[in-house]
Amino acid sequence: MLNRLVSRPQVPIIAGLISITALSWWYMLYLAAQMSASMAGMGGMEGMGGGMSQPMAGMVMSWTLTDFTANLVMWAVMMVAMMVPSAAPTILLYARLQQDKHGNTRVKPVTFFLVGYICAWSLFSLGATLIQWGLHEGALLSGAMAIDPQWLSATVLMATGLYQWTSLKQACLKHCQSPLGFLLGFWRDDSFGIVRMGWRHGLFCIGCCWLLMAILFTVGVMNLIWVALIAAYVLLEKIVPYGVQFGRVTGVLLCVSAVVVLL
Repeated sequence: MLNRLVSRPQVPIIAGLISITALSWWYMLYLAAQMSASMAGMGGMEGMGGGMSQPMAGMVMSWTLTDFTANLVMWAVMMVAMMVPSAAPTILLYARLQQDKHGNTRVKPVTFFLVGYICAWSLFSLGATLIQWGLHEGALLSGAMAIDPQWLSATVLMATGLYQWTSLKQACLKHCQSPLGFLLGFWRDDSFGIVRMGWRHGLFCIGCCWLLMAILFTVGVMNLIWVALIAAYVLLEKIVPYGVQFGRVTGVLLCVSAVVVLL
């Protein structure tokens, strides 16, 4: 199966997916470097400012429209970096099914499919940005953009662990684990229909992973180690045998982690 997907006609699609993912990770690394430099600068100012640093440290600066937009872009790019690799098997299979009679891959429909997929995760990014905004305005985030109250972090971890056992999670994961079944079940030939296919696949992936993304609020939204770990886990959950059982074991571990954090 893998040899068929990773073949010469698929090279342009594979190169495109790698390029999109690499650019997204480059942007994430750039943002992380900017944040580190900013926090280091603030630390230096605290050392110079003496007693004035304490009142300022307790202040919460409300977001401007620029702040909201920047965080929305951050989330959208992060979702591309995390989710395009896990969608690659479905995209490559779709590209193979779109080959013409000479065996050449038709790039246009594959691009439309990917656009629909990214649009779905962009909508999720808007929701994540709104949640981050609310947490920020409520002074519930640390400087590293992690939830500060332990009870709230524990609640997120517990909810994520329990969700791994729900029927909705299993239904969405089933579609993600069976790309051929999904493509045959939702196949469309027109351009708008292809975008809708990508959109639907994105929605199934969101249904499968949305609470896993919430873990980032407990460890730091820009904690790139955890971003990479969650991205790798999402991919494994879709491709390993017994993925359902794998997810349920993870759910138990997350619930245990919630108890540990709370205690």
